[in-house]
Amino acid sequence: MLEKYNFREIEKKWQKYWEENKVFATSEDESKEKYYVLEMFPYPSGKLHMGHVRNYSIGDVIARYKTMAGFNVLHPMGYDSFGLPAENAAIKHGIAPAKWTTDNIAEMTQQLKALGFSYDWDREVATCRPEYYKWMQWIFIQFYNKGLAYKKENPVNWCPSCQTVLANEQVVNGCCERCGTVVGKKELSQWYLKITDYADRLLNNLDKMEGWPSKVKIMQKNWIGKSVGAEVDFHIDGFDEKLTIFTTRPDTLYGVTYMVLAPEHPYVKKLAEGSGKEAEVEKYLDEIQHKSDIERTSTTNEKTGVFIGRYAINPLNGKKVPIFISDYVLMDYGTGAIMAVPAHDQRDFEFAKKFDCEIIPVVESEDPSIDIHHLTEAFVAEGKMINSEMFTGMNNKEAISKVVDYLEEKGIGKKSINYRLRDWLISRQRYWGAPIPMIYCDDCGWVPEKEENLPVLLPTDVEFTGKGESPLTTSKTFAKAVCPKCGKPARREMDTMDTFLDSSWYFLRYTDAKNDKEAFSKEKQKYWMNVDQYIGGVEHAILHLMYARFFQMALYDLGYTTNEEPFENLLTQGMVIKDGKKMSKSIGNVVSPAEIIEKYGADTARLFILFAAPPERELDWSDAGVEGSYRFLNRVYRLVYELTDVIKHAPNSYILETEEDKSLAFEMNTTIKKVSEDVGGRFSFNTAISSIMEMVNEMYRYKENENINLGLLKAAVENLVLILSPFTPHVCEEMWQSLGHNESVHKISWPKYDEAAMIKDTVEIVIQINGKVKEKMNVTNNLDKSAFEKAAMENEKVKALIEGKNIVKVVAVPNKLLNIVVK
Repeated sequence: MLEKYNFREIEKKWQKYWEENKVFATSEDESKEKYYVLEMFPYPSGKLHMGHVRNYSIGDVIARYKTMAGFNVLHPMGYDSFGLPAENAAIKHGIAPAKWTTDNIAEMTQQLKALGFSYDWDREVATCRPEYYKWMQWIFIQFYNKGLAYKKENPVNWCPSCQTVLANEQVVNGCCERCGTVVGKKELSQWYLKITDYADRLLNNLDKMEGWPSKVKIMQKNWIGKSVGAEVDFHIDGFDEKLTIFTTRPDTLYGVTYMVLAPEHPYVKKLAEGSGKEAEVEKYLDEIQHKSDIERTSTTNEKTGVFIGRYAINPLNGKKVPIFISDYVLMDYGTGAIMAVPAHDQRDFEFAKKFDCEIIPVVESEDPSIDIHHLTEAFVAEGKMINSEMFTGMNNKEAISKVVDYLEEKGIGKKSINYRLRDWLISRQRYWGAPIPMIYCDDCGWVPEKEENLPVLLPTDVEFTGKGESPLTTSKTFAKAVCPKCGKPARREMDTMDTFLDSSWYFLRYTDAKNDKEAFSKEKQKYWMNVDQYIGGVEHAILHLMYARFFQMALYDLGYTTNEEPFENLLTQGMVIKDGKKMSKSIGNVVSPAEIIEKYGADTARLFILFAAPPERELDWSDAGVEGSYRFLNRVYRLVYELTDVIKHAPNSYILETEEDKSLAFEMNTTIKKVSEDVGGRFSFNTAISSIMEMVNEMYRYKENENINLGLLKAAVENLVLILSPFTPHVCEEMWQSLGHNESVHKISWPKYDEAAMIKDTVEIVIQINGKVKEKMNVTNNLDKSAFEKAAMENEKVKALIEGKNIVKVVAVPNKLLNIVVK
């Protein structure tokens, strides 16, 4: 051990040691309790950012602690490596997506290793490699065979300039992110997965998931959006068709004064034809086609719409009501048509005011200050039914079931459950993704590729222009296929899969990453799954986490997994910010992990990012905080360096003899307990580090004593290195070796604490007079209340301060404080 803390030499030395000796490689071991810790894997953009460092440092501390606590730990890493950026790089720079991605993976792997994360690199996966997406295609075929995958026509974002389909994230303010052209809609045949078949299970299981943050569960519940209500049929005047609507408020049916169709509703053009409103309808459809769903459903935007010249008939009272189209109604929610009750729905109220529609109240407030016949906003609270024929006088909540019963009795409606969740559109008109393993035959229709022919490889003879259909269509070889069913000439699907599919099962592949016979063995996934601790940003609360849960459930139903849910516990870490804003290149407040590692070392970077804030909160970057972490590590290193020779031949046991001994033993054992609890369960890494810092301060004080208990000091030094090692592994390996140990510090058992040593003979108490601190003193630990009060009152300084005064009351909190109230 060199006298000076040379982090560059130390970190390179131990990273090489870990890699050469496969210190973190793991395999199934039935004699040990398993623990699977996983951070969400990154997209290989080429550079790690501080958000990555925070996420992976959290996971690494947990993995190292659990290993030392005796668990068989699985801690893998890989790359979510398909996606649009690689394709954009091919268009912009003429670099093949495979090369761009492979180069970035190599660079990010080097950076991850430089941070000393304890990954089992033998299990690394990259979703763009054929040995991974072969099994992605295999899973798709299993889903198709089960009826979970299907194809249908659907409108998609279309850039008329680039002549290409755009994902929602490529549409910025209604325009193409590439060329700025206004984006429209185009009908295309797309592949879907039937996630809606799992809506109830996805919803109901959330109540059992105690290890998930409540905010994430609420977000998923809202996304699934289960609503109990009724479907009601409204006939269209002069037409044979009827409009079926879904409503959660059947009690308000008598208050319907107009209907609204989504602009995409299949009836729109048919109803407009011959109404005299054709031109207005066509103009409106052109105006709103580039709007996103978020813009359309915004509660702050002014309502827009067009009357299409037709009327619907209220099935309860026979009243004719006008039919509008408006962009605030979406085709993919409910039936794409709504009954509008402006008196009792704010969006309907605003629309009715703008378009001068009738407002009929049917629920009266019990609050006399609300004039239900002269509303300034919709009345949405509970009340008594009015203007509702036979239901008038009922409480509206009670009337809901009565109205539904009446609808069913008359055959004009029925009880129904609706979900906000929609089937998952997984087709992408992209190159850099897993090809969808389906073949179209003129005789047989869509047929899955034979499993023995997987993977369906991405062709390399493609052109990247950024225009037109998928680059796969430019390949001279890819489209040609033979029907797996009849053997006739056929053609392949030209779309690739949404990259969210790849990340919906990667945690299963990690359990058996090198298997070339199956996606993963049932035995290995049974041993490792489910993931005990999953870590990632809250921005993935809905899409990724919902899709992964759906995949796991579907694979469970197919008999491939033994758990219905993939993630036992979930930790969502906060963002890293600087100067009050999220780190961003455009803002210019990015701090590069590479720069910090070069200047201070990986251990300092890790220590700071874990110490600066609790993991679930935002972390405000501080250069001074980094400097402080670096100084602390130097202080620890110097302490161990100074004491190594002193304690080299010290005994492995000790007897506490002096008050100083007891004080150090108390600090050491309370710190071990605190760090064990903070790291092993609460994930309060900042308070764990703070307690280690206090222990270091106590050790510095203790070593200055005349009589040093060498056995105790040796225990303190070794325990310090052990409990600090999950946070700063490189320097702790170096110090552990210098203390005469040959085995890696991370293979050593986590230290146990001694409860008896955590009981002090004396404690410091605070004495207040009229609430103000006047004295501190030591008293015997755990005195009863009367003895505690007596000891404090006999303090000479206190006696002098209260002499001649009237004692009104004495408040005693044993072992902590005494407050004397005097006049």
